[in-house]
Amino acid sequence: MDGSHAVLKRVFGFSGFRPNQETIVSALLENRDVFAVMPTGGGKSLCYQLPAHMRDGLCVVISPLISLMKDQVDAAKANGLDAEFLNSSLTPKERFRVFQSLENHQLDLLYVSPERFALPEFMATLKQAKISFFAIDEAHCISEWGHDFRPDYLLLSNIAKQFPKAAVAAFTATATHKVSDDIIKKLGLRNPHLTRASFDRPNLFYQVVPKDNLDFQLLEFLHGHQGESGIIYRTTRKSTTATAEFLQEQGIRALPYHAGLTPVQRKKNQDRFNRDEVDVVVATIAFGMGIDKSNIRFVLHGDLPKNMEGYYQETGRAGRDGEPSHCRLFFSRGDIVRIRYFIEQTEDAHERKIGEQQLFKMVRFAETNVCRRKTLLGYFGESYEKDNCQACDICMGDVECADATVPAQKIMSAIHRSCQRFGAVHIVDIVVGAKTRKIRELGHDRLKTYGAGKDMDKKYWRRVIDDLLAQDCVIQNPDNYSALELTPKGRQILLGKKRFEVIRQKTARKSSFAGLAGDYSEKLFAQLRAERQRLAQGEDVPPFVIFSDRTLREMALYFPDTPEQMSGISGVGAAKLAKYGDSFMTIIEMYKHAHPEEAQKHSILQVPVKIKRSKRKTGRTVTDTRDLARQGLSLAAIAQLRRLSEGTISQHIEKLLEEGQGDGLDVDTLLDPAKRMQIEELFNRASRKSMKAIIEASGDTVTYAELRTVRAFMQQP
Repeated sequence: MDGSHAVLKRVFGFSGFRPNQETIVSALLENRDVFAVMPTGGGKSLCYQLPAHMRDGLCVVISPLISLMKDQVDAAKANGLDAEFLNSSLTPKERFRVFQSLENHQLDLLYVSPERFALPEFMATLKQAKISFFAIDEAHCISEWGHDFRPDYLLLSNIAKQFPKAAVAAFTATATHKVSDDIIKKLGLRNPHLTRASFDRPNLFYQVVPKDNLDFQLLEFLHGHQGESGIIYRTTRKSTTATAEFLQEQGIRALPYHAGLTPVQRKKNQDRFNRDEVDVVVATIAFGMGIDKSNIRFVLHGDLPKNMEGYYQETGRAGRDGEPSHCRLFFSRGDIVRIRYFIEQTEDAHERKIGEQQLFKMVRFAETNVCRRKTLLGYFGESYEKDNCQACDICMGDVECADATVPAQKIMSAIHRSCQRFGAVHIVDIVVGAKTRKIRELGHDRLKTYGAGKDMDKKYWRRVIDDLLAQDCVIQNPDNYSALELTPKGRQILLGKKRFEVIRQKTARKSSFAGLAGDYSEKLFAQLRAERQRLAQGEDVPPFVIFSDRTLREMALYFPDTPEQMSGISGVGAAKLAKYGDSFMTIIEMYKHAHPEEAQKHSILQVPVKIKRSKRKTGRTVTDTRDLARQGLSLAAIAQLRRLSEGTISQHIEKLLEEGQGDGLDVDTLLDPAKRMQIEELFNRASRKSMKAIIEASGDTVTYAELRTVRAFMQQP
């Protein structure tokens, strides 16, 4: 039997494990319980899919992500695994088929929800199956201390008792040490192998900017990221719908997603996003846990998240393929008031206290003047040792420290001289010299600080108050209508005994830290994406199930045009090579002929993985083309029938002739005889000219696929 490294390459197309994956796989191969905290994009699914393929028996994957199950199963099947799912979206006939496969021991993986697992009749069915181990995804849902507690998850504590011989592996992307201990205890894990991976996502750029006219801030960002996929999170259904409609009016391919939509509409919008038919989803936090899309290039928060776990989970949906991605939070202290209102509606005093603590830590992250990554990782109990992460606005110099002592003194003087009895709106009116009835009646137009800040607008002074609140120089008294009051620290600044410094945003810019090494061809990448989209539509799967963006970029860097070279590309396993290799190699070969100078430059590069070279056997896809050609179908008809490009079919014909399987193939049935004669004459006149030159000589009346087909027959003895 192949070792895990050999299976990793042959099945999944990867030359090496990511950090922590190998030890988890080894533990499961030894039938040992596992608890793993791994960030989104860290490769959790491979940790159980690989041993599920290697071990005799069934891996039951329990996940709350019903909307994601089909994509996960499609991705597993694309790699050659026997996988199915059971949930309410299946028809009775489809459920019967899955149960048959389960009863006949034909599955490597079965995805189910915790609700289905709890059904007595389903439990009885599992008792008859040969289960090797259970994999529990989103395991933080079992902990009341987690950010997404779900009571139905508590039923999973019976697994170890009901199936004592099966290992249990629990995975989560977000868990503090307290939550981790709670998960292990509730699941009853038996001396588990523990993995706590770094929460650091080096490819994510973290940024916080002041929220000011959010719609146009979003539009400005999106104009700089055209053609990229991203998520915009909003707090309410109303704001979600409004933002989506605004972006649509501005020509952005955007859709909303929130609990107010019908299940059918939510699924439709999510599927369109998964399939790259729209670029942006504007969503409440109801969206995201059902997303496995690997090429999300940005996550924007239009409102302040309620807690750090939620923020980390949501930003973690960007850059799952390891490519550089942008996470921007638009922050206003007004969001704090709204979140606090909802927290105060919580009846349980203990839960209210937890909510307040979580909100406070989220605000500290938004207002920090130190490395965002250091603050974020510190929340999860992880130290970040580098002085500069090179991937956040603080470290990249997108913000600057400014002396704001004098403006702060003007605000605090107005607070002090008005006897600390008024809120932010009235204090700002005093400083700008507003001529309101309230100011006249109270005599505040006679205060020394009245009009002291009339050279700046109200928005500026409100920001100064926000800065003072953030640095505990003033507080809002909840028992006195949120009146502003000075703290001892604030009095020190007012008296000139301390400076007051603030963080200010420089001009926002797109993150520029490095991604895939090498100067890949953007034009070829675009053509490969188009081919991926065509194949995905034909199979009714998201494009990333075929290949990830990272895999396509490697193709556009190394120009692999043989099976051996293609199998060296990351993410191209044996099953995908057999199924999709010809299609993508044809695109690459055609591109090389059309762009010889670029092809020559990339031919110097070598695919970095050494592959044992062996003669490739003719695949099923090629023999299918042969059978149709023997029936007298034309090149175009075969391509249409098989939903492949004519270039791919011509490649099949060429391979058949090269391997001596051309019996029954007739060029004059594949192509119009007149066209065939024209091409033969072009070849005879062109001598050693390139395909591109021959096409130009024909006045673009012939195609590359036609040339290749005729050339293959001309080269026959």
